[in-house]
Amino acid sequence: MGSKVKAGGEREYPVQIVAGRVKLAGDLVLPDSARGCILFAHGSGSSRHSVRNRLVAGRMQDAGLATLLLDLLTKDEEEVDVLTSHIRFDIPLLAERVEHAVRWLRGQDATATLPIGLFGASTGAAAALIAAAHLPRDISAVVSRGGRGDLAGAALTLVRAPTLFIVGSADKVVLELNREARAKMTAATELRVVEGAGHLFEEQGALEQVADLAVMWFERYATAAKERS
Repeated sequence: MGSKVKAGGEREYPVQIVAGRVKLAGDLVLPDSARGCILFAHGSGSSRHSVRNRLVAGRMQDAGLATLLLDLLTKDEEEVDVLTSHIRFDIPLLAERVEHAVRWLRGQDATATLPIGLFGASTGAAAALIAAAHLPRDISAVVSRGGRGDLAGAALTLVRAPTLFIVGSADKVVLELNREARAKMTAATELRVVEGAGHLFEEQGALEQVADLAVMWFERYATAAKERS
C-alpha cells in the first residue's frame, strides 16, 4: 500500500476492501505504536472524506488509535441511493460490509492483533451493532453517534461489546429510539446526551464533545483490555 505522512506523523493508506461482488474504498491511518483500531461505519450522504468524520478520526489518532474510514456504498450505489433512499436502509447489506472490513483488518499485519472498535453514525450504527453481534471475539467496543441502533433489531440482545450511545438533546426522535435500543441490550451500555446538539452535531463544540466521549469509551473498553492482557 502506498502511503502519505500526516502532520502528526501518522501514515495514511488508501485501501480497497473486497466485500462480496464490490470493492469498498477506505482510508487507513496508523499512528506509531497504535493501541487499537476504530472502524467508521457512517450512513448514506456521508463519506470517508466528510469533515465531521475526519475531525473525530483525528482526535482518535491523537490518542494513539488507528482509524479506518470506509465508504459502505460504492459510487454507483450512492448515486442510486440519493434518488431512492433505499440502500441506506438495507441494514443487513451494510452490516455484512462492516464484517468484511473487520476481517480485512484482521488479515493485515499492522492491525491483526489490535483491539477493534466500531464507530457508527445514523444507519451505520445499526450495521455496526449487527457486526458486533456476529463477531463478538473481534469487536471490543462500539460507539453510536446519532445512530439508528433500533434498526439492529434482534441482534441488539446478542451484542457483547460495551456500547456507548451519543445523541444530541435536540434530536428528540433519535434520542427516544436510542433509549429503546439500549433497553434491549444485555451488554454494558451508556447513553450520553450532548446538550443543544441536533442530529449532525453541527453546533459549536458539539462534535468535539462527541470525539472526546468516543475516545474515552474506546480507551476504557478497547485499549485497556489489550493492556491488561
